[in-house]
Amino acid sequence: MTGRFRVQQVFLDGFSAIAPMLPGVVPFGMTAGIAAVEAGLDPLMAMGMSLIIFAGAAQLVVAQLIGDGALPLIVVLTALIINLRLVMYSASLAPHFGPLPLPWRASAAYLLTDQAYAVSITRFLHGSVGGPKLWFYLGTAFPLWVIWLAATALGVWLGAAVPAAWQVGFALPLVFLVLLVPVIRDRPSFVAALVGGGIALVAHDAPYHLGLSIGALAGVVSGVATELMLHRRRGRP
Repeated sequence: MTGRFRVQQVFLDGFSAIAPMLPGVVPFGMTAGIAAVEAGLDPLMAMGMSLIIFAGAAQLVVAQLIGDGALPLIVVLTALIINLRLVMYSASLAPHFGPLPLPWRASAAYLLTDQAYAVSITRFLHGSVGGPKLWFYLGTAFPLWVIWLAATALGVWLGAAVPAAWQVGFALPLVFLVLLVPVIRDRPSFVAALVGGGIALVAHDAPYHLGLSIGALAGVVSGVATELMLHRRRGRP
């Protein structure tokens, strides 16, 4: 098997693994595009945000904060807090991509998503890739990026075309509920959701629109604290 053919085959294997998840990206991306337009961004800026940030939950929150008139620093900090999980994903993938040149590692980092990580790391640890791991990862990550941008563009077009009186922004909290429920699988995630959501609600009127940031940070801290407490209990005789 030639090197080029093997690379193509590994890429297609990654695409086949991620393909069942692609349809679910479309409504999420459309909602992100609609939310950006409703926040007051023009279509070009809305697409630029999707291209630069490329992180669904963070984009939705950023759009909401921009629409509420939050300070730029608060918007950036909140997006960083929400995307902290990507640091852990990167650390997990680093042993597999470490020897690669910096441009390739930077490209892989830019394309990193929950879905691409989950599919790739599962195959890396428990299955055979059959070729360069980077190309399997790109086979999962690149199609997600393409679908996300296309869905966001459709959402931006809908957001600009739909009359403001229709108030399609109501879909934003529904999307967050859809994202939240499947990830509450254990006590730490339940505590994080409960504490983060509760504090964000209580701090809704906090100065500088800090309520959401405070809630997000509190949820992360409480979830980690609960996880550590459970580990200590399990370690006792």
